Amino acid sequence: LLFTIMALKSTTRIQRAAAARSEAILAALPAARVSGRPFASMRMTVTPPSAQPSTFARTAIRKAAAGRALSVKVAAVNGSGLKVDLRGKKAFIAGVADDQGFGWAIAKALAEAGAQISLGVWVPALNIFKTSFEKGKFDESRKLSDGSLMTFSHIYPMDAVFDTMADVPEEVAANKRYAGNKNWTVAEVAECVARDSGSIDILVHSLANGPEVVKPLLETSRKGYLAALSASSYSLISMVQRFGPIMNEGGAVVSLTYNASNRIIPGYGGGMSTAKAALESDTRVLAYEAGRKYKVRVNTISAGPLGSRAARAIGFIDDMIRYSYENSPIQKELAAIEVGNVAAFLVSPLSSAVTGHVMFVDNGLNVMGIATDSKTLDRP
Repeated sequence: LLFTIMALKSTTRIQRAAAARSEAILAALPAARVSGRPFASMRMTVTPPSAQPSTFARTAIRKAAAGRALSVKVAAVNGSGLKVDLRGKKAFIAGVADDQGFGWAIAKALAEAGAQISLGVWVPALNIFKTSFEKGKFDESRKLSDGSLMTFSHIYPMDAVFDTMADVPEEVAANKRYAGNKNWTVAEVAECVARDSGSIDILVHSLANGPEVVKPLLETSRKGYLAALSASSYSLISMVQRFGPIMNEGGAVVSLTYNASNRIIPGYGGGMSTAKAALESDTRVLAYEAGRKYKVRVNTISAGPLGSRAARAIGFIDDMIRYSYENSPIQKELAAIEVGNVAAFLVSPLSSAVTGHVMFVDNGLNVMGIATDSKTLDRP
């Protein structure tokens, strides 16, 4: 009994000493922030063994310090919250032609975050888009979380296959689908945006086209192959060339790619797989060059299959959606707004250290090595 009482008293003294020591350490900690110094500036003080606290005391000190650090982090998270705030930012999105695709979803996500949005719409689709917009056919999909409708500062005709009017062949310039429109080449649209908006913070490339996409690569013509690269890949370079000078420092560029750049997707032909591979390579190079020249970031999103109107031109998009559902780690269909939300993150200050990156948004399909629904996996 006497031994037990002495042990308890000793433990109490140790606890009191540890508590006092912990209070002294906590009193020295900053109340609102934790500051760090370069390793070279840190000095180590060696405490004589006789002056070192007991193991119990050291444990108490570590727990107290860890608790304080944890409380700082929790307080920050539970404060105003971590939000994508794009209020006051101006975005230009090229490649929106309806309210179904990724371009529209990105516009909606940016609008939810408070950005001002201007669009570049493919010239032959412009009249249909404007008519549908003005007649309210998009009103349901324009609704934002606060009940308001998404609006656009400007809607420009655009064909990103052509850098200047000098590049436009006569048969295109005379085409009735282009009649009545002007200033629709990349350089001209950039000039119009500069005139109307002054500068922009966000540039979105949502463009892709392959006239021979349904053909296997072995049957693709040189003209069709180069057309796919021109519309789907070089258009990004052209846009960064022309829009880069009017982008604010700290701005961001984001494009859309597909994993056919890395994996064989039979049916995704006509040079489109090559175009996506080129787009991803160009993303990395532009991240360096535009980062150094214009102080902007460049990333791309590798999205999973979506049943948009544009995707249905491939002919087997429903099969790809079904395949993705059956084989992805997250077993659900991809929603366009999920890609839009990731784009909002990539163009926001929250991703200020992310550039040259291919961000997969495909329910994890890209990580799979086998098709789990393959008949070859069925046991006899």
